Parts: sequence; C-alpha cells; structure tokens
Amino acid sequence: MKREFVKIDEELCNGCGNCIPNCHEGALQIIDGKARLISDLLCDGLGACIGHCPLGAISIEEREGEEYNETKVMGLMVEKGKNTVIAHLKHLKDHKEFDLLKEGVSYLKDNEQSLSFDLGEVVKAVHNDNLQMGCSGGGCPGSAEKSLVPKEDDESMISGKSELRQWPVQMHLINPQAGYFKNSDLLMAADCVGFAMGNFHQDFLKGKTLAIACPKLDSSLEIYVDKLTQLIDIAKVNTITVMIMQVPCCGGLLQVVKKAIAQATRKVPVKSIMISLEGEVLSEEWI
Repeated sequence: MKREFVKIDEELCNGCGNCIPNCHEGALQIIDGKARLISDLLCDGLGACIGHCPLGAISIEEREGEEYNETKVMGLMVEKGKNTVIAHLKHLKDHKEFDLLKEGVSYLKDNEQSLSFDLGEVVKAVHNDNLQMGCSGGGCPGSAEKSLVPKEDDESMISGKSELRQWPVQMHLINPQAGYFKNSDLLMAADCVGFAMGNFHQDFLKGKTLAIACPKLDSSLEIYVDKLTQLIDIAKVNTITVMIMQVPCCGGLLQVVKKAIAQATRKVPVKSIMISLEGEVLSEEWI
C-alpha cells in the first residue's frame, strides 16, 4: 500500500545527526556518515525530523511500503524503556494522531503486567502536562496572555531594564491573534540568543513583540509556520527580525520563517541576524 515516509537527499545530508533525537520511533540512524531510514514500519511519516535538518535534506514522499502498525511499533518501543515510550506517545499527541495514540495506550494496558515501568507514570506524562506544570483545568497561568508596559527611564533605576512587551513568548504558547501583535515589529529569536547577548533588550528587543523557539529541540515546527503565517496575514506585523546563533541547527528557525513567508498572502520585510557564541553580531541582512 502507499503511505508517506521521510526521504533523505544524500547529496545534501552531512550526517550532523540533528534529525536523530527527533525521530522518537527510531526509524533514522546515521550510517556511513549519512542519515538513513532503517525501518519503513517504524517511520510514521509525520516528519518531526524535517524541521531539525539545517540543510533541508529531509522531505516527505509517498510510496509503497508496509502499512504503519502502531501495535507492532509500540511493542518495539516498550523494549527501549519508559522514556522512549513517553516520547513516542507525545509525538503522536503533538501531531494530533489521537487514534494511534489511543491504540498505543491500549497496547500498554493490555500488556501492563509485563512492562518494566509504571503505566500510570506514562499516562500522566503524556496526558496531564498541565497538571505537571502546576496548572488547573481553568488554564495555565504561565500561558495566560498579558501585555507588559516597559517602565520609563528613571535615574533611580538600575541599568538593564526589561524591554519585554508581552507574555507568553514561547512559540507554542503565543496566540497570533493577541492584540499586542497587531501591526507590531516582530522579533523571532532562538532561545539561546537572549543569554548570549548582554545588550539583547536594549539594542534588539526594545519596541518589538517577541517570540522564541529552538529549531533543534522544539517539536511540531509546522505549527510555528502556521502561527507565523497568521502573524503576517491576520496580525499584519510590519517586519520580522530573525535572530539565530552561529550553530548549524539554529538555521532551522530561519527556514521556518521563510516557509511562512512563502505561505502567507502578505509580504513583509525580514531581517536575519546571526550571533556568535560570544554574543557578537556576525551578520545582519535583509532577505
């Protein structure tokens, strides 16, 4: 039968391995210096690895292959231990594959007596993320939208005041339709940028709305593309400044923005800024 699999362009792949930790099914391995799909059965075709390839060597193709079987896959995941099982189930949840998620949990329940870990801990980790973060059914306070007004300069204040204008800032948590994004200048920054740069607030964040993300560690980057597209078309942001670190995996953030630009109906200016590990600006250009 035909179904979707990841496709690896070996001409582009440099064997960096950034895609491997994001394939929770273990379908990818680095062999002879290249990422390779080692199991059609294990590949779910959801493409979590795509956004973590700094060279764009991974894509999705449709071809003949053994039908994906969650029961068989879960049997293999169990042998790898609790953390792998949790990562796999969260992967399905993030991609809204709820039927497969239910099938996987059913397998665990049917084989609970033979598991080497506590099933309750797995279910809690996958289904009750809000409870683990100290949140209630009424919503997590940490993700509640809030506009922030930077304090006016005051001689009595110490230097280095915050220029943050809104909360939340993590891409998975922001609402593209929040009022503070409307007609704003958006700063899209890799997580590490604010820690590397001592002048981040004053020289780069001041006067802008903020969204942060990590293209290497974050899951479901396609959600980021959709949110950025909404920020362009609905919130009508004026400009987007993308700040990334001088590491290969960080380039994925710029690729996410480029995909959103290509998908959006509006065109907005985009500036790319690359930061060294010492916090210096290495390059700054409009793209």
